[in-house]
Amino acid sequence: MNIRPATEADESAIRTLWQEFEAEVPEPEGFAPDTWDVDWASLCENMRSGVVVVAEEDGDLIGFAEATAAEAQRWHLDTIHVRPESRRRGVSAALLRACVRAARARGARYLSLEALTSNEMGLRVWQRLGFEPVEQLLVSRLDALEQRLAPAPTGESQASIHVQSDDRLSVERALAQFVPRLETAAVRATANGWMRIGDRRLDHDGALQARLAAELSERLGAVVVALALERGAVVRFRLYERGRMVDEYLSVPTFYGELPKADELALAANPTLVARLTGADRDDVRRVARNASSPRELPPAPELYEQLARVLGLEP
Repeated sequence: MNIRPATEADESAIRTLWQEFEAEVPEPEGFAPDTWDVDWASLCENMRSGVVVVAEEDGDLIGFAEATAAEAQRWHLDTIHVRPESRRRGVSAALLRACVRAARARGARYLSLEALTSNEMGLRVWQRLGFEPVEQLLVSRLDALEQRLAPAPTGESQASIHVQSDDRLSVERALAQFVPRLETAAVRATANGWMRIGDRRLDHDGALQARLAAELSERLGAVVVALALERGAVVRFRLYERGRMVDEYLSVPTFYGELPKADELALAANPTLVARLTGADRDDVRRVARNASSPRELPPAPELYEQLARVLGLEP
């Protein structure tokens, strides 16, 4: 194998290597792919003011690298590529050494490069060689960014608690022992063997609703559903069994901010569990209690609130 400076006579062979590189590491969405004419003009300029080297074996080019004098003490590695069948034989290291020698001879002390985050193998290689990240280029789709920058909805909020019991007296006693007192709480028997509790404070205090639902479930040993329409934009339910929350659903998991993926997935309804504890039809739960990345991808939240209540056999 021979490492030598590239010349303009190598255009055809370098173009083949360049096409392999572009196919192997394509530009991410939102970035225009390079064209050969633009890159060849850059390569020719680097042959004069930077460095372009090729790896040659048996008369064929098996790899190339180019670097640019970016600043007085820093050169930049624009491209390095070796054909897959010639890898793991030290070709990349030899090409890189040639670039380092050229940069050092011109007074440089540093070599920089750019790597796509999708190129995980390449990133591991560069990090093993001692390259460290110094800046990040962050990209966002405009439609997604616009959605996140939009003012938070300020629509109506509604909340109710539903206890799977026909013993109204026991529910009222348990409610009377809850602190803080709910002075306007209304308890009403509804269809399908549920007691519904409504109070103005619950409409605007999700934490209070969750505490009361958990306490009622524990005191009564009953299944309890805390159902809420929040800001007129999203729907949530929490399902409790014997004081423990066993399922939680939020129609748009990231509505209040980004979440770790595991937390986002945890806000999807469990149709089998919901069906077992409430008597709802599992397929109906799966059909109605869907998650989305935006409220616009779902029915209007007040409508979804009503649909979900009906599926669960509740009166919203």
